[in-house]
Amino acid sequence: MTTIGFIGLGTMGAPMASNLLRGGFQVTVYNRTASKCTPLVEEGAQAAATPRAAAEGKDVIITMISNDDSIREVYYGEEGILGTLKPGTVVIDSSTISPGLVQEIAAAVEARGSQFLDAPVTGSKPAAVDGTLVFMVGGSAEVIEANRALFDTMGKKLLHMGGNGRGAVAKLAHNTMVGIHNVALAEGFSIAVKSGVPADKFLELVQLGSAGSKQAELKGRKIIENDFSNQFSLALMLKDLKLASSLSDATGVPTPMLGLAKSLFQAGYTQGFGEEDLSAVVKTYESWIGQKIGEEKPEQ
Repeated sequence: MTTIGFIGLGTMGAPMASNLLRGGFQVTVYNRTASKCTPLVEEGAQAAATPRAAAEGKDVIITMISNDDSIREVYYGEEGILGTLKPGTVVIDSSTISPGLVQEIAAAVEARGSQFLDAPVTGSKPAAVDGTLVFMVGGSAEVIEANRALFDTMGKKLLHMGGNGRGAVAKLAHNTMVGIHNVALAEGFSIAVKSGVPADKFLELVQLGSAGSKQAELKGRKIIENDFSNQFSLALMLKDLKLASSLSDATGVPTPMLGLAKSLFQAGYTQGFGEEDLSAVVKTYESWIGQKIGEEKPEQ
């Protein structure tokens, strides 16, 4: 049986680890907030006190961490996983971090005789729970195929993007579009609702017309119902947009729409919406128009 060390049990990591347990894998979990391990222990996981302990002796190590600083601690810290890697171990990082750091970690892992895949995901919390995530993976095709069963247990699709770091690049480019689409949805709603068009009718139009998008499908009704329960936080989207902006600066790609989206998510974060769903960026627009999207405007 394949043994797995799973490090990082946040919004996405916990259901991913749960699906691996249900898939019959032997899983040891670690999270900085130890209490998040408890539900998985009840499902059959072992809990570890440090990343190093979670990784020690495992066939596969999966990390799902929120940012570059935290991932550095998990890999390079005093209790990090690099010090315990055995030759032949496969390390899969599903975090959204900078491509440069991905390549640095990949080199450090491979220098120890192990193998590395950067495998960020898209699909947010519902897909993580249902096991229908889409993985965009950078690394060796041979290593990917050897671990296909793991990916199939957690997701519905795997797309090989190229060598190490390409998965991270694809994720940042993808999330750039997600952020822009959320801002576009918020802006369209605001124009329509401020002028007296019912929000539900406008959403129906968007979904039937050329402006339709996955974000309109996933977030439109929630915006109307003022439901910003966290599926993927505004703070994490802002972090991803900042990483994408740094990447575009480094590659010389002009990204004016990314810059505007980043500014609007920054405004939402500054207003205190960081731990709400990323669709809460609409609240910035609501403050400007003086009206919630789901509220009917009285006839003039």
